[in-house]
Formats: sequence, structure tokens, C-alpha cells
Amino acid sequence: MKNSAYFTPVTLGRHTLKNRIVLPPLTRQRSSQPGNIANPLMAEYYQQRASAGLLVTEGTQIEPRGQGYAWTPGIHTPEQIAGWRTVTEAVHAKNGVIFAQLWHVGRVSHTALQPEGAAPVSASAIATERVSVFIETAPGAGALVAPSAPRALSTDEVQELVQLYIQAARNAMDAGFDGIELHCANGYLVNQFISAHSNVRTDQYGGSLGNRLRFLRDVVAGVAECIGREKVGVRFAPLFTTTDEARTYLGMVEEDPHTTYIEAIKVLEDVGIAYLSIAEADWDDAPMMPHAFRRAVRDTFSGAIIYAGRYNAESGAQLLESGLADLVAFGRPFMANPDLPARIAHDWPLNPLNPATVYGGNAEGYVDYPTYE
Repeated sequence: MKNSAYFTPVTLGRHTLKNRIVLPPLTRQRSSQPGNIANPLMAEYYQQRASAGLLVTEGTQIEPRGQGYAWTPGIHTPEQIAGWRTVTEAVHAKNGVIFAQLWHVGRVSHTALQPEGAAPVSASAIATERVSVFIETAPGAGALVAPSAPRALSTDEVQELVQLYIQAARNAMDAGFDGIELHCANGYLVNQFISAHSNVRTDQYGGSLGNRLRFLRDVVAGVAECIGREKVGVRFAPLFTTTDEARTYLGMVEEDPHTTYIEAIKVLEDVGIAYLSIAEADWDDAPMMPHAFRRAVRDTFSGAIIYAGRYNAESGAQLLESGLADLVAFGRPFMANPDLPARIAHDWPLNPLNPATVYGGNAEGYVDYPTYE
């Protein structure tokens, strides 16, 4: 596929990318403890994958309350910023382009992960169901547990959180990132404001869809003004399914995802950010994303559009050729194949992924996957 759409020029903000293959955000839980600090092992991992047109880091929490899983990295302390700088320097040494995904889990957390054992925060005091978070039970050991009941943020606290996102974006620039991606998907904090299932507020951040999109609007506009709109991407995960299906994004599903997310995408278009990343459901028997929605996304958003799902080389190329996507992200294949773009170009076979080493641990199943010989 070396002559396929994957290897035609594409512009993302101020960058001309080497290909249209993306390493998406993938939680790996390898940060150094204590402190949730990015480390040389993580730098090696990202450098190995720097042949992607664009790399987006795993979610990195913007503040201590933003953590929902043990051993995930942060970007709110000087030590964390310095740790990420080792990552960006390693990627830039290989001429890679790397964005940091800024993350706040909101209610998807546990008191064991919160400062002073406080309740997690959210748009409203509504607990999430059928979800687990991961807490440390001993050094290097942990367990899945149900999230703790959240408390609702006050209006002043919501506005303070907007400033925390802006500061995290500044921190990412200080760490040498080329840009940032706002994690607004998968049932985490921004998504909790967007969804009527988790937002029953009566202030300006709740009620109508326009009000429920206000937090998204404030964060995106604030970050874009701070670091430049050409350095900003946003990730959404619209789920086209019914509320009685067992699998959802952390207990979240919209009655009208088409309208909700097209209106959300209009917010991004008004600000003029660099890209929109859409994560599709990727479990077995997952609902398909309707073509009408993909078409509406393309008609609404003028920046670059990334799709991530259970794509292989062929299906991803078809999506690019349709004109509905500008880039395609590969999660599991990129974990196990650090040289994935070359493998796609030459139709080389892929290493299988070891599911047992995805989360936590050390170099095994992280930086020891071989390149193709």
C-alpha cells in the first residue's frame, strides 16, 4: 500500500504529516511512582512509533482530581512536565509529531485516587453504572473497583476547571508537545457535561443542549486562545445504540447522538481547531456508525478528521479514499507493531498483541515488540 491514500500529503494545523496513520491515545499505565511521571521507558515507547504521521499520547490528567486509574501520567506538576519533555525530545529526534491528550475523568474515579480521599467531581451528583476503575492496593499491584459516588461541581468550580485545562495546555507547550488533544469522549468529564444522563444542572452549564455544550465551548475556546487553535484537537465518541444495550461508554449513551454531536462539532468549527478525532465503538458486535453521520461530520467540520476503530489496512484505506476521513488511527495494531506504517506500506504481517501486558507492568509487552525483519 505504499502508493495508497495513507502516504499522500496531509496538513494538520501547521504540520505537513509524513503519512495519514495515527497512533491514538492508549492507556498503558507505565508512569513512574510516586508522582505519575512520564519516564524514559515511555519515551522509548513513543519514539519507537514516531513513524506515524501523528502520535497522540495516552490520557494525561490535568489535575489530581482528574485521575481514574492508578499509574496513569499527569501534566500538572513540574516533575510531570519534565518527564513529558523526555518523551517529546525522543519523538522529535525521529522527526515525529506528537500531541498530548488532556484528560479529566470526572466521576469515573474512586476516593482512593482523589486528594485526601474526597468524592470525585462531576457535572451532577449522579453515579455511573457498569463501570470499574483501577486503584493501587500495594506497590505495583492493584484491583478493579466500582467508582465512588461523585459530587456536583459548583458554577465557580466549573469555571476554575476551564482554567485548569488552559494551564494544562500551557504545561504541554512547556513540555515540548506540538499540540494537545482534549479528551471529550468515552464518558469522562466533558462528556458528563454534554450528556443529559449525567448532567441535570440548573445553571448555565445544564438544561438545554446549548447549555450542556457550554463547558466544552469554554474549554476549547480558552485553550485555543492560549496556545493557538492550530495546535488543538478534540476527541469525541458518539455511540449509536439503544439505552438497553449492555455495552456503552462508561454507562453513557445519547437518545439522539446525531444531533448532539453535530451541534458539538459546530462548536469546534466555530473555534477553528486543527482536528476532530472520532472514536468508534470497537467491541464485538458493536453498533456501526451511520454513513449519514459521517457525511454530516464532513459537511460540518473543515479541519482534519480522524477516525479510530477496528480498522485494518484495507478498511482504513477505503475510508480515506471515500473522502470522509483525512487520517486513520490504529490502536491495538500499533501497540504490537512499532513499525506499523512500514508494515502497512509493504503488506508485511503484523505481530499479535498480548492482552495480558496492555495495562501496567514494565518493558514486557510495551517496548519489546519487534520490528519487521
